Amino acid sequence: MSNTLHSATRTIHSAMLFATLPADVQRFLREQSPVRHFGDGQIIQQRGDEGDGFWLIEEGAGTIGQFQPDGAFRGVARLGPGDSWGELAVLTRRPRVVDAVSRGESKVRFIRASLFEGVIANRPDAMRPMLGALAGQLQEAIGLLAGQRKDSALARVAGTLATMAHDQALPASLAMTQDELAELLGLTRATVNAALRKLQARGLVERRYGGVTVRDTVALRDLSHA
Repeated sequence: MSNTLHSATRTIHSAMLFATLPADVQRFLREQSPVRHFGDGQIIQQRGDEGDGFWLIEEGAGTIGQFQPDGAFRGVARLGPGDSWGELAVLTRRPRVVDAVSRGESKVRFIRASLFEGVIANRPDAMRPMLGALAGQLQEAIGLLAGQRKDSALARVAGTLATMAHDQALPASLAMTQDELAELLGLTRATVNAALRKLQARGLVERRYGGVTVRDTVALRDLSHA
């Protein structure tokens, strides 16, 4: 795990469940939920933990994934401020299926399941947006799984960078190291480095110390779908 301070850019498109809740519900849940502080690389939750609440990032970033038998962490997504995770464990009342670690210093709220369920029970207007968010996350997860099986390393790197920069003005500066990209995509650092060299040769990105500058998100997205 890198010890560098990480940007809070997320690596997924789908809306987070918390972000779809009415503003007054979000405000109430924030006011009633404590903030917890985590250092870089510190474990926030572990696979198998009870789904007694979910997490909301206020500052910093976190990566969700799973620790492998050899102790290595295989990330699947990075989340930033305003993003939440763990809602499925709450709604299904099942143990958590992912680990989560802090990337850099972070402030994260823990929203208790009992508090969340009590509020939602009286707010039917919140249910449809929540279902839409969960459906979007499921579709993206299926797409990521399919892509990992058939896409080239170049396409996967291009798609991840396009997603991270999609809502930023270009050129977009991403504090994502080659080691982090390799970890998220399940590739070797050498493979990621080779892909970045090809993308830079096409003028789509620029490699720099500690990160990548994205210059053309449309071309990166097209390449990821090719």
